[in-house]
Amino acid sequence: MLVLPISAFLGIFVTRLIIDNYGQASYAQYMLLVGIGALIPFADLGISASIMNAVAAAKDPRTDSHLRGTLITCMRILAGSATVLASIAVIVTVSGSWSALLGEGLTGDTGNLAAGLCVLTLALAMFVGFGQRILIGLGLNFVAILVGGLQTPIVLTVLFCAVKLQIDIGPYVAVVSYGAIVIGGVIMVTLANRRVRPIIGEAFRGAWHPRTVRGDRVFDTAWPMLLQMIALPLAMQSNRLILSHSSSVDQLATYSLASQMYNPIYSVSVAASMALWPVFARARSHGESQVSPRRLSIMFAGLATLAVTAMSIASGFLADVASNGTIALPIGLIVAFSLLMVAQAAKSPLGMYMTDAKGLRYQAYMVVLMLPVNVGISILLAVRLGAVGPVIGSIVGVVVFQLIANWWYVGRAERRLRASAEAAAV
Repeated sequence: MLVLPISAFLGIFVTRLIIDNYGQASYAQYMLLVGIGALIPFADLGISASIMNAVAAAKDPRTDSHLRGTLITCMRILAGSATVLASIAVIVTVSGSWSALLGEGLTGDTGNLAAGLCVLTLALAMFVGFGQRILIGLGLNFVAILVGGLQTPIVLTVLFCAVKLQIDIGPYVAVVSYGAIVIGGVIMVTLANRRVRPIIGEAFRGAWHPRTVRGDRVFDTAWPMLLQMIALPLAMQSNRLILSHSSSVDQLATYSLASQMYNPIYSVSVAASMALWPVFARARSHGESQVSPRRLSIMFAGLATLAVTAMSIASGFLADVASNGTIALPIGLIVAFSLLMVAQAAKSPLGMYMTDAKGLRYQAYMVVLMLPVNVGISILLAVRLGAVGPVIGSIVGVVVFQLIANWWYVGRAERRLRASAEAAAV
């Protein structure tokens, strides 16, 4: 709640510098390219769930053999996946095909090169991403947030220096953003290693010897997590891509500014709920009692309602400051983003409770069902309503296939636990 609003506030200055010095088209491209990372988080093949569950369940993470085996397998997967992603980036860039994939939001030849550099940097960031997962599993999510909060200040610093030195980095600001993610990832690996030394070093050495050193099984939780990581970004993060293809650059810029203003509220709810993952996983592993996820869901929804109300009141002023008066947010878009943020916040604690293999499978099936409904509504309404259309599609998808569906699942799980406890007491 401290770091993310600061990042959002600094993000307004990033927006202002880009629009004032490089134009609205450069800003639209920047937000489009930043969204690539959200579209392909599945490149790690879902191993984040395996790492966090293994760390949370370990009595001593420094010596736990299951955690060591899990890290060995995950490092091998990350190395292979990062190599494939980097290779695809090179092929698409050389062929000049990024415009065909990302739409009219890219600007000329620089847009093609910028997209390729973003994906290459993303591949590197993905390889060092396991440090964040270890910190979360250790209950140190706040440390990961603090380090992640460095991203916007780094981008702002580089951008400010470029403007002062009259260096035209307008098309490549998104590359700087991904570079900041790499820096944060390296820092988090270093901090995680200090907490669990020497197990990361042992796992890294073992990962290079697949014939003699075997890793542990991870795909019982990895594959449903992978399925979610494929379907969720396509459903939730494709809105800019849909607008880039189905609407105008002005509508893309309007949506991007509103998203930039409201998404920190979602980020706060995700950060808070992510801290619950190791709590629920540890309680599940040790057979301990735990707080009701449905009560937490109501609390998260209430806090999100207060946050979106404050943001909506200030939205006109913030949009004017960020865009220098060139972008105005319509009331329909403000209301739609407010409803989406509340729904996203309400479903977050429920999802963190459902992080065992069975719960992850259920979530994966629901997200797969959600994908065609969400995208279909978003495409249909983007043509007719512009920026607000994809947001409405996201609201329908989240409420039906995540909030209501997960609420029902958690209710059944809690009733089973109570029945088991009562039977054991008898």
